Amino acid sequence: MKKRKRKSLKPLFAILLILLIFTGVMRIIEVTSTKTRISAYKHDPFSGVKKYSPQVELELKKYKLDSFTPVLLALMQQESKGKGGDPMQSSESAGLAPNTITSPQTSIQQGVKHFEQTLEYGRKKQVDFPTIIQAYNMGKGYINFVAEHGGKHSEDLAKQFSMLQVKKNPDVYNCRGNKNNFRYPYCYGDFTYSTKVAENLKSINPGLTLAKLVEDEAI
Repeated sequence: MKKRKRKSLKPLFAILLILLIFTGVMRIIEVTSTKTRISAYKHDPFSGVKKYSPQVELELKKYKLDSFTPVLLALMQQESKGKGGDPMQSSESAGLAPNTITSPQTSIQQGVKHFEQTLEYGRKKQVDFPTIIQAYNMGKGYINFVAEHGGKHSEDLAKQFSMLQVKKNPDVYNCRGNKNNFRYPYCYGDFTYSTKVAENLKSINPGLTLAKLVEDEAI
């Protein structure tokens, strides 16, 4: 009786080895890709506000202003970088003390409402869009002030308006006595606010500027 020849297991081992190597390589690629995404998120200075993009857009849609989503994110970046319970820093626009609002959703709702009201008032007074952005920080009184001085925002006008408010209440608007504060002595609001928001907008949505937005929306 002939003995059966044992089949060689080498091909099977080779196949298993290839599968193990392939699985290992794919796992390394997956881990590396995940780490890269996490690293990019951590190093993106706008990651804190971008996570709120869906909520901001949804809220703006209620006013048919969803095209302004990048602008609101740029505002939020300037206000808080997306941190805290009041990322839009909208407590004061609701007549409350700073940071009274502790829910990001409520903050966005109030912030969008404040923006819509400021935008509408700015359109009525026929001021330019940078004035409207600056008024998010300084209040509607700034819109009136600019309307009486040519209708176009400038940091010089923002300084003048700030000083008027400082003189009305010097004990409150004093930059906490810090003369090294870049705003001093214009301690009411931030006279560079509109400029900073415009820069944020360029980073969040390259190619989109306040001027381009005005052109598209015919503000």
